[in-house]
Amino acid sequence: MSSRLDQRLAALKKADSKALVTFITAGDPDLSTTEEMIHLLEDAGADIIELGVPFSDPMADGPTIQLSSERALAAGTTLTAILQTVRNVRRSSGIPIILMGYLNPIHAYGCERFCRDAAEAGVDGVLLVDMPPEESAELLRFSVLHGLDVIFLLTPTSDKSRIAAVNKLGRGFIYYVTVTGVTGARQVVSETLATELGRVRNAVTLPVMAGFGISTPEQAAQVAALADGVVVGSALVKLFQQYSGTELRTELKHFVGALKQAVTPRRTDLTP
Repeated sequence: MSSRLDQRLAALKKADSKALVTFITAGDPDLSTTEEMIHLLEDAGADIIELGVPFSDPMADGPTIQLSSERALAAGTTLTAILQTVRNVRRSSGIPIILMGYLNPIHAYGCERFCRDAAEAGVDGVLLVDMPPEESAELLRFSVLHGLDVIFLLTPTSDKSRIAAVNKLGRGFIYYVTVTGVTGARQVVSETLATELGRVRNAVTLPVMAGFGISTPEQAAQVAALADGVVVGSALVKLFQQYSGTELRTELKHFVGALKQAVTPRRTDLTP
């Protein structure tokens, strides 16, 4: 049976549409807000949710997501509590949910236990930014057993062997990092992105989602034209730093709606 993630991506492909993947940090500012915001993101147009698992040493993340992790940890957020939040969401939502983070919290939780509990809670996949394919055997073994997709990263410096390994071992989609360096908003899209993404998409069979640095609807539209979907993280997480309550809900809904509109291909073949 295909996963929620596979079904969503297949439906988007059939509709000739692009995926909008939205990232927020679980527990920022608290998990009750996270639960509410997952529903808001879905209603506003998100196709897939990436929930960041807060970690004390998020080496791939820039200041915005680092600060959100600090806020979440200060609020007492744990992996166990995040899984309960996903269970709560699953009472009324079927949106694909990916946990994104670092290997250490998973290792501490126990790899087999994590895959079992995450799948049972309704998590669809996991992406660990510091776990290369060469070190993924244990997680892959238990993820297959419990039906959890493991998603890998590719970067502009990934060579042919890494691209082949990620396409062979990964499930769901490939996360393509559009820039070298840490997460965070960028002013412009790389001039070489079209060539780089073309090289990767020609070499893989999995859908390719492109992220890191996408901060405006205009940038999202540019990148969506080159990939199967876009991931927006820091620009959303920054709203949690700037706003709260009703203001946060309003700003988040408006921004995600604008992103979804930007990545949705305009149909020119419709007769009036």
